[in-house]
Amino acid sequence: MMDITTLFLLLSWPDILAAGFAVLCWGAVGWHVEHPRQSRPSVNRLMRQYRREWMLNNIDRSPRVHDATLLGSLRDGTAFFASACLIAIGGALALIGNTDRLDRVAEELMMGPTPSILWEVKILLPLLLITNAFMKFVWSHRVFGYCSVMMGAIPNEASNPEARRRALMAAELNIEAARSYNRGLRSVYFALGALGWLIGPVALVLTTVVTGGTIWYREFASSSRRLLMEGKLPEDSLREIGESAE
Repeated sequence: MMDITTLFLLLSWPDILAAGFAVLCWGAVGWHVEHPRQSRPSVNRLMRQYRREWMLNNIDRSPRVHDATLLGSLRDGTAFFASACLIAIGGALALIGNTDRLDRVAEELMMGPTPSILWEVKILLPLLLITNAFMKFVWSHRVFGYCSVMMGAIPNEASNPEARRRALMAAELNIEAARSYNRGLRSVYFALGALGWLIGPVALVLTTVVTGGTIWYREFASSSRRLLMEGKLPEDSLREIGESAE
């Protein structure tokens, strides 16, 4: 049986450094998205206030079918990704047990012979990220369920002293569920990027940089963020609204 020391001897230093770089980027990007500078908030941070306003508006809205539908769609999304992650985990485990196909692909790409144990290690990185994503999606789905219960406990009368407090409690549960959901998505993104390791350490670094850059752009430079920051519709949308009114 191969111990951990022998395994590290088989891995080249570029492989070790590339894998460490991928894990470091995954953690750093996640931390930066969740703890941005006050002067440059992320989409994740900007959405928190809208979630609070949603729950506060829920106090005097009757019936609350619209709110239940919105929350149900959020839970459906987490359930879908959790199921997809389970399928991906099963596929990765099956591939770990049968690396012959990867050997044939490597031969066709003229990458040279690779020990089976190295293929298994390279598959292990995206497998761990997908497993983490599955755990995050499952927890997000459950917390959205807590949020739905708390929404049902919000009194309909705005004058009730418990109404605002419970609405804000529901908002914090909603924010916590969304945070876990976003962490799961980031793990899925980086798991896809980690597949570049099958080609080599340079490919892993490149796919990690592309993945991190894509997440950064969506959180800090996308048109969605500009819309949330400015709080106004784009000129094209305003023009379409004016044309439809005419």
